[in-house]
Amino acid sequence: MCLELALEGERLCKAGDCRAGVAFFPGRHPSRHRRSENAERHLQPAGQRLFLFGRLRKSHAISQARPHVGAVSNKFFQFSKNNRRISHVMLDSFQNFERPLVFRTMGDKLGEAKSSGNLGNTLKVMGKFDEAMICCKRHLEISRELNDKLSEGRALYNLGNVYHAKGKHIGRVGQQDPGEFPDDVRECLQQAVFYYEENLKLMRDLNDTAAQGRACGNLGNTYYLLGDFERAIQYHHERLKIAREFGDKAAERRAYSNLGNSHIFLGEFEKAAEHYKRTLVLAQELGDKAIEAQACYSLGNTYTLLRDYPMAIDYHLRHLQFAQTLMDKVGEGRACWSLGNAYSAMGNHEKALHFANMHLDISKEIGDNVGQATAQMNISDLRKVLGLPEGDLSPDSIKLVNTYSTQPSPALHRYRVRRESMKHLDIIKVGAWFTSFSRVVACTCTYFVL
Repeated sequence: MCLELALEGERLCKAGDCRAGVAFFPGRHPSRHRRSENAERHLQPAGQRLFLFGRLRKSHAISQARPHVGAVSNKFFQFSKNNRRISHVMLDSFQNFERPLVFRTMGDKLGEAKSSGNLGNTLKVMGKFDEAMICCKRHLEISRELNDKLSEGRALYNLGNVYHAKGKHIGRVGQQDPGEFPDDVRECLQQAVFYYEENLKLMRDLNDTAAQGRACGNLGNTYYLLGDFERAIQYHHERLKIAREFGDKAAERRAYSNLGNSHIFLGEFEKAAEHYKRTLVLAQELGDKAIEAQACYSLGNTYTLLRDYPMAIDYHLRHLQFAQTLMDKVGEGRACWSLGNAYSAMGNHEKALHFANMHLDISKEIGDNVGQATAQMNISDLRKVLGLPEGDLSPDSIKLVNTYSTQPSPALHRYRVRRESMKHLDIIKVGAWFTSFSRVVACTCTYFVL
């Protein structure tokens, strides 16, 4: 009877109904025994501290639930993970009531393992990677002591996530392409590979196919960042196979996108285009406009690499329309910049100037100094090619075609000489566009246990 009531309380908390859920916890139902007074003394103040920060409902739930706060704290994590200020409050609460220490004092090994893992996940979200590693390693250590293979798998997976997140966090400082990160970043990523591979091995032993899919996806992402694109492709294909088996279209879409990114860096642009097309179709089926926009942008870049400029322009125009609909000014600026380059490569400099001016206006609007400098340089070069005076920067100084035609105006044919800057355009650097915008989509699943 006690267990059934506890499970019902946890179910309600997980569903978001904390008020109803805590009614089933100790102190709220006379038919169940209470946990030790030692645990209550540690957990009761946690609710009081949260109350001071205005989180009344969370405070009430934690104060009443006492040792049974697993479901409530997990729900609180979901609420807080996208809110930095609230997350700091949450972290302070976890540190103050020291749940792992409480369970250790009680001699509850399983409770200590679970709470250590949950705290590690929370610390990872906060960017406290070293502290998160300590907690997750404690989770792993206890799981192995208890010979709990499922818990061990969770600990291995979460450790991989912590090292992967730390590596990406450090690597964001520079502008390196995959495979070109400094040693400290590579060391973190290699540690992530170690734990993901250990997790994958264990999940295969346990015949947990869904968990295998998650591990393969993360291994593919990590090998991609390490610059081992062939191995990344191997794991993403395995991830794709499992996603299809489960009918998981979102995971299938991520796998196709990641396969496209890997093929780009191998110079296999036609294969990349095929994968991005599948990404686009799945995004349409899922009704995800932001991912549709990303897929169009990736396809535009890929066809630029293939020097199929009409196709590149078509996809970049589609991306521009999505960006405008989604009010994504950054995406809109990138689309205009890409369109300017594609039209210039075709020799249609008046259209290139039109989009260069749009890029400049958007860069000013969002305060993008680098974008402004790039746009101004492009405008200056294009005006020289078109024979327009340097001082007149108005986009109305030339007659723009009303349609997005890819054909240059015959009247300007004599000016169709490739500008000097285009001669030195390293087209393969378009690969950098994929790392800045069409990023690898890492699996965001984190194991929290009740």
